This record gives sequence, C-alpha cells and structure tokens, in this order.
Amino acid sequence: MNKLRIETIAISNLISDPDNARKHSKKNIDSIIGSLKKFGQRKPIVATAGNIVIAGNGTLAAAKEIGWTEIVVAYTPNDWTFEEARAYALADNRTAELGDWDSDKLAMQLIELDSVGWELADIGFPKLDPSIGDMRQDSTHEINVGDWTFEHRCPKCGFEFNDVR
Repeated sequence: MNKLRIETIAISNLISDPDNARKHSKKNIDSIIGSLKKFGQRKPIVATAGNIVIAGNGTLAAAKEIGWTEIVVAYTPNDWTFEEARAYALADNRTAELGDWDSDKLAMQLIELDSVGWELADIGFPKLDPSIGDMRQDSTHEINVGDWTFEHRCPKCGFEFNDVR
C-alpha cells in the first residue's frame, strides 16, 4: 500500500476532471458551500499527479465560488494507471450512494439541529415540515422520515428527495 500524500495547494493549479461522470447541480454546490462555510474542509479532494481532480470536483467548484485560493489535496499513488484513477473516481461516488439512512435516527438528529437553530438547507436537507417540528415537544411520539412528503423519486434506485433551495 502506498503512503498517502496530502498537500495544501493553490486551487488555480487544479484541473476539474473533464470526464467527471458525477454532475453537480446548483443546489448540490450550494449545499457544499454551506458545509465549507460552516465546517471548513474536513476531508481532502483527490487528484492525480497531474493535478486532475478525480474525487471532490463539487468541493473544488464550491471552494472556487466562495473565493478560496488553496485547498487540501490527497494525491493518487504515482504508479496508478489512468484506469485505476478512473475506477477510484467512480467507486468514491458510488459507494456513498449505496449507503442507507436510519430514517428514525436521521429524523431525530435533524429535529435536534433544527431546534437549536441550524439552517438545514446549509447541510443539504430540506426544511422540516411544521407538523414534524411540533412533535419535538412530545418525546413519546415516534418520528419517521417516512412521514415526510418527497417531491422526487429516482426511477433507478428509489431514493426520494426534495429540492433544496
């Protein structure tokens, strides 16, 4: 296993992957911006030795939009082939999608954050339905994400979501 090489470099030295299979909507970039502003960069983006970003293109776009001039990068091993870098880029995006939420824990955590004033849209979640917000006063009521109304459903995987504006 190759040692992980991490550096802080000028954003202007990085190249967004022109063949990135992952698309980033304005809403997605805005959520990443919200996260970067609240928490800073907590994980490096990944680039090849030629400074092509293969994981973290959305983070790079968001960082540029908020005016950052430097970003932390983890580099792929020097002996990786183009195909290895491409496979890693796809795996990095896909493995995150394959995880499931524990809907009860998610709902409770969102309610807790909302109750102390967090702007949920800043971390990529829709505003809570007021009827769910009222339930936080009743700790005996079970809250389930299944109670929420979702605007969209992915035809391939069934993931349900709302637009975050």
